[in-house]
Amino acid sequence: MSKKRVLFVAQEIMPYLPESHMSKIGRFLPQKIQESGKEIRVFMPRFGLVNERRNQLHEVIRLSGMNLIIEDIDHPLIIKVASIQQARMQVYFIENEDFFHRKFIFRDAKEKFFDDNDERTIFFSKGVLETVKKLGWAPDVIHCHGWFSGLLPLFVRTAYKDNPLFADSKIILSLYNDGFNESFESGFVDKIKMNGIPDKLLGYYNNGNYISLMKGAMDFADAFIIGEEKINDELLEYAQASGKPILDYKGDEGYFDEYNQFYDQIIEAN
Repeated sequence: MSKKRVLFVAQEIMPYLPESHMSKIGRFLPQKIQESGKEIRVFMPRFGLVNERRNQLHEVIRLSGMNLIIEDIDHPLIIKVASIQQARMQVYFIENEDFFHRKFIFRDAKEKFFDDNDERTIFFSKGVLETVKKLGWAPDVIHCHGWFSGLLPLFVRTAYKDNPLFADSKIILSLYNDGFNESFESGFVDKIKMNGIPDKLLGYYNNGNYISLMKGAMDFADAFIIGEEKINDELLEYAQASGKPILDYKGDEGYFDEYNQFYDQIIEAN
């Protein structure tokens, strides 16, 4: 029997970004799932805070070189990779000079939300899926962590639905306390649009805020994990009302087996 495959898409992973609840999960969950016998791939953005020399990132030439189009503008996609030796785990980084070389994550030095965060999340989500296509690697589970991966469920279920690599993928969305109060600039919906995405599915995204982005992701996900003790009440109620499987918060330690069992449950579900 072939190994089950889990694609982890995270906005934070230790040691590449500072320690946080989400970055710890991004670091240790893939390792434990790999040690359980599953095959993994792990992706995160190559934010400017990621020290390339210290973490020994290097470009993967065979995966780099394509351009991703957002609003008729070509944006070069560079793929880099690094290894966490003690975990025997590789992490793929989505890089673009315009979007990710600044020394901040989502806000500048004055705590101002970046005006192009909408395009950055579009680029990241597209970049992950295009790289997985180049790898020719079909995930059984796509596990999204953080709002920055919030467009993946939409893209997988629409623009990429006819690609055989994703035809049988189940999407699990972890919900965290990672909200923001700002809204994306007008035109977010137009930037999202790709062939294969019907306009009728884009209604949520007109608001361009955290709640609408996450509700859109939840509509296209197959199951949810409550990744933090306290999450947005509206999103929790939305998850519960969906009738989809939910794994409740399991604490900061020792949750790996329950996550792994949840993956198996979702994979086996019709």
